[in-house]
Amino acid sequence: MSLRVAVQMDPIEGINIAGDSSFALMLKAQERGHKVWHYTADRLNYRDGRVWTEAHPVEVRPEPGNHYSFGEPAKIDLGRDVDVVLMRQDPPFDLGYITATHLLERIADETLVVNDPASVRNAPEKVWVLDFARFMPPTLVTRDLDEVRAFLAEHGEIIVKPLHGNGGKAIFKVGRDGANLSSLIEVFNTAYREPHMVQAFLPGVASGDKRIVLVDGEVAGAVNRIPGEGEIRSNLAVGGKAAKTDLTPRELEICEALGPELKRRGLLFVGIDVIGGEWLTEINVTSPTGIVAIDRFNGTDTAGLIWDAIERKVAARR
Repeated sequence: MSLRVAVQMDPIEGINIAGDSSFALMLKAQERGHKVWHYTADRLNYRDGRVWTEAHPVEVRPEPGNHYSFGEPAKIDLGRDVDVVLMRQDPPFDLGYITATHLLERIADETLVVNDPASVRNAPEKVWVLDFARFMPPTLVTRDLDEVRAFLAEHGEIIVKPLHGNGGKAIFKVGRDGANLSSLIEVFNTAYREPHMVQAFLPGVASGDKRIVLVDGEVAGAVNRIPGEGEIRSNLAVGGKAAKTDLTPRELEICEALGPELKRRGLLFVGIDVIGGEWLTEINVTSPTGIVAIDRFNGTDTAGLIWDAIERKVAARR
């Protein structure tokens, strides 16, 4: 089955192809004979009941510095001219992101959008995870300094992070003495209108923060991300190191609890983060990453699994 695929992502010239999951998906699509277009979310348009964009047909190749070629741009109707839209632009999960989900939701009865745009909008990474609080570390969502002080007094050491942050940015550890806590909350309250996430610090993060990828509700693989020296953040984007790993019984339990709900919501490609083999911290649905590292360690083909699932869903719609 040859598909017409539009990939909504960040500018392709700036990606690191050595670890970029969107690029891996494009390579696999091309390998399978699918026709691929590239466009950025700011190029979405709506008129007279149709959602369209100006997109470039693109050829990709695993050659750093020469990893893509664009054809002539064309206006494509995302409901009529393509079979699949991959919504893969990076957060922040702001009004621009939310608006893109509203526009893509209008074509969902004509074209398969991965992940489902309404479900992406309703499941921000650090908010929807609260539905699975039984698997989470002690967590507080607030803008109130006194509440944070009380939480610190109870748990000794805490992490403060933006509720809609991404990529390990603006994550702070606060020690028992609470030094600079009031200043930190003041800065957060100035920078962000929404509440902030505060969690008990998990010493187990020193051994890694595991990214587990689920495809259509089933575990596809995992990679452990170990913080760099002097860091508490394990994200690969901020210097974390990837390591081969297996899943613990607790992690399998978490995946079994999440899987049916992911499938029901049309969240086909999801990455969850688990610390210390037992503590769920995020459910990443916007543009999950990690498949390149997982496949490198395990000899798997996660991009192939994702396309298998997409092809099944497109076939079922025809």
